[in-house]
Amino acid sequence: MEHRGIFSSRIGIILATAGSAVGLGNIWRFPYEAGQNGGAAFILIYLCCIVLLGVPAMLCEFILGRRAKANASRAYGGWPWKMVGYIGVLTGFLIMGFYSVVAGWTVQYVYASLAGCLSGDAEHIKQFFVSFTSHPFKPVLWTIAFIIITHFVVVRGVQRGIERTSKIMMPVLFVLLLIIVVCSLMLPGSWAGVEFLLKPDFSKVSSSTFLDAMGQTFFSLSTGMACLVTYASYFDNQVNLSRSAFHIAGIDTLIAILAGLMIFPAAFSVGINPDSGPSLIFITLPNVFQQAFSGVPVLGYFMEVLFYLLLLLAALTSIISMHETPTAFVSEEFHLDRKVAARWVTGCAMVVGTLCSLSLNAVPQLRLFGMQLFDFFDYLTANILLVAGGFFTAIYVGWILPKKIVYDEITNGGALHGKLLQMFLFSVRYICPIGILGIFLHQLHLI
Repeated sequence: MEHRGIFSSRIGIILATAGSAVGLGNIWRFPYEAGQNGGAAFILIYLCCIVLLGVPAMLCEFILGRRAKANASRAYGGWPWKMVGYIGVLTGFLIMGFYSVVAGWTVQYVYASLAGCLSGDAEHIKQFFVSFTSHPFKPVLWTIAFIIITHFVVVRGVQRGIERTSKIMMPVLFVLLLIIVVCSLMLPGSWAGVEFLLKPDFSKVSSSTFLDAMGQTFFSLSTGMACLVTYASYFDNQVNLSRSAFHIAGIDTLIAILAGLMIFPAAFSVGINPDSGPSLIFITLPNVFQQAFSGVPVLGYFMEVLFYLLLLLAALTSIISMHETPTAFVSEEFHLDRKVAARWVTGCAMVVGTLCSLSLNAVPQLRLFGMQLFDFFDYLTANILLVAGGFFTAIYVGWILPKKIVYDEITNGGALHGKLLQMFLFSVRYICPIGILGIFLHQLHLI
């Protein structure tokens, strides 16, 4: 087995780890949550959740990963805590499997937008989506194609694969996002969308708003699935973990807000109220771009192509980390060469992705506990496994891991100030577990 890789630069660490956090959820979930829950009022609550919950949860995984210098299963010590690492690896792998289905759709839509297949009225766009997703083979082929793309990144290793790719994709993603935001803001009537997103409306704030903000925090930062533990195992001992966590959370939040400024101004300029989920990005937004730039069809075409390239990059940066987590696990636990381990993970992910894709339309009989396989894995990971991973990680770092280890990791062995150590420990001991438990009960509609 080859020597473990390590990130070669601070910017590589920030971009790769931020790429793990930035995904389709930033684009189809955060703007809708903010708009429906009081705009800037929700964003303020979300920022508080980032500081009190998100950054401490991220720091927990950074501490465990860098200390272990190994895959997630070894980061939690002996039994029974080792199971938390196993759950994290499984969670990342399952999310990779079904998330690649939607990511595969983005590959198809990049091709379709380039070929002009999305030109037409709203009904044509809707029928195109329905026809594509119900096709017995096309979605499967694009799912497999997407997984293969991530394979070729991961198989090249930490520096030559993950870090180098992140240094290219993350700046390109940010530039594409800025271009679309500027074009959206220049549309007539776009300010109504800006107000919808950014004007505070505290009358919409309720107890569920706080729980939604907490849920979005953990969902957005990729905590609880061992990806951050794995990436942190490639950090060197001079990395400032606290500063890195704040920088990554800041980048993730900025991109989520910019996504809202991309979507809402364009949608409101043509009188379309955007919803959430896949229908937003595959049905609503193509119609929005065509109507918004109907006076200049070439610009509408240009915006459409850029948008789906943006989605593709966001999906790629996330799934690369989900691929890396089980690859590191298989390589180190079974003493396999990294390339062999990556091939095993890729092959298994293709099987899961294929079954999940088929379960949506072509073979609806593929069900577990009454749910289509895709929906079952989505529910299992989002409502149970991610919550369990985040909860027990906070408990382990807050109550089980010796305080000296926590201090040494946060201060780099005393080289940095540890002024926020007590606040961090208070958060992971009390605020994070209580918050995660609240999210769990809220997702089950018990509170």
